[in-house]
Amino acid sequence: MRRAIVIIAWISLTIGCKSKTQAQKEKAAAEASDPAAYNAAQMTAEEKERYQKILSAFFDSALIRRGFNGGILVAKGGNILYESYHGYKDPNKKADTIDAGTQFHLASTSKPFTAVTVLRLIQDSKIGLQDPVTRYFPAFPYPAVTVEQLLSHRSGLPNYLSVMEDKTKWDPKQMVSNDDVLQFLEQYKPVPMFKAGTRFAYCNTNFVMLALIVEKVTGKKFPQYVKETIFDPLQMTHTFIYTPADSGKVVMSYKPSGALWVNDQFDNTYGDKNVYSTPEDMFKWDRALYNPAFIRQSLLDSAYQPHSHEKPSIHNYGLGWRMLNLPNGKNVIYHNGKWHGFTPAFGRLLDEQAVIVILGNKMNSNMYNMARKAYDFFGDYMQNKVGGSEEEGDARTAAAAAAAAPAREVRPAPKTAPRAPVRSGRTATKTTLKKPVAKTPVKKTTASKKTTPPAKKKTKK
Repeated sequence: MRRAIVIIAWISLTIGCKSKTQAQKEKAAAEASDPAAYNAAQMTAEEKERYQKILSAFFDSALIRRGFNGGILVAKGGNILYESYHGYKDPNKKADTIDAGTQFHLASTSKPFTAVTVLRLIQDSKIGLQDPVTRYFPAFPYPAVTVEQLLSHRSGLPNYLSVMEDKTKWDPKQMVSNDDVLQFLEQYKPVPMFKAGTRFAYCNTNFVMLALIVEKVTGKKFPQYVKETIFDPLQMTHTFIYTPADSGKVVMSYKPSGALWVNDQFDNTYGDKNVYSTPEDMFKWDRALYNPAFIRQSLLDSAYQPHSHEKPSIHNYGLGWRMLNLPNGKNVIYHNGKWHGFTPAFGRLLDEQAVIVILGNKMNSNMYNMARKAYDFFGDYMQNKVGGSEEEGDARTAAAAAAAAPAREVRPAPKTAPRAPVRSGRTATKTTLKKPVAKTPVKKTTASKKTTPPAKKKTKK
């Protein structure tokens, strides 16, 4: 009898172990097939609370109390540590409050979506990284330009935002489409900025062309293809790419004074901009980029490598991503943006799997500054010792333009970084928490209590 009991216990234990092992295998298989199922890292309630207090005090003191109009989300290892929304969709009417479902224009923070879409097609052998653009568009008048040079802003192509302002060649009352950009280049053959592959120059034409290549290869319009292959699988239910059909349905942007920022002829192009999203959906996007089921890790790592080395600097550009390669070996993968009054900040710390998302619709260059300073809550990112992001300089320049003039994301070429390789950062490092700049935690509110003073009249850039 005793022997029978022992045998039964052993069988039960064996079955239990097998069931547990099988459950783990099934869970792993589910994650591998579903990019949205990537799990969060373990974090204690005490650690989450500590981060929340520090981040609340930090953002309240230097951003929220200074007229911020938008949403903030900070997470680490898949754990949301801080999330807050303030202000109104229309700061003047003060009718609809901003909340977790408010969709903001991502400006150039849209570019990583274009880049990853192209990289996934490269992964499927439908696009070649070294393919010349003329493979897809034989009449394209710049035969030396490759897909890789488009992704890394080393093509030298003329910026359509500048050359299509020529009123003798394009009616400013006519909205510009991606196809219009290609036809303009083929018809007028504007002079390139420099020989392809010789240096870096940030240029929106590159990513308009990448979207056109995706359409050529897939046979689908870019907004629809990205929805089917990225937004839907990742359950980014509040994210879409703007088309003219969305006119009148989206949140508009505003100047620091609160005046409406009027759209212009360049508001319909995509690939370079025009993704609308929320902080929570951007958090899902960040998590998916750690999941090899979504994109092959080696391919993604290549996108995080510096591609410009002519002028050593901590700043560089990979394949659709900006980066900071710091002297202490730490690296930041990020992409901020600026379009009209939208100034999004999106920073990723791969070592800690931390992400900082700040979106808004009222021009506020301090969003870049606050996102950058927040890096140091997770490790030694030297943000009190090194310069700011590329977009900060652009925003200051834009702020000096006429209050009535539309601001566009036309940037001077930033400095480039040394050849230090970027680590893939899959191993979390020890968390470094710094003292908050203020001790009073912020309460979630629907609107900020202060607004910035009206901007002074300035001359057009």
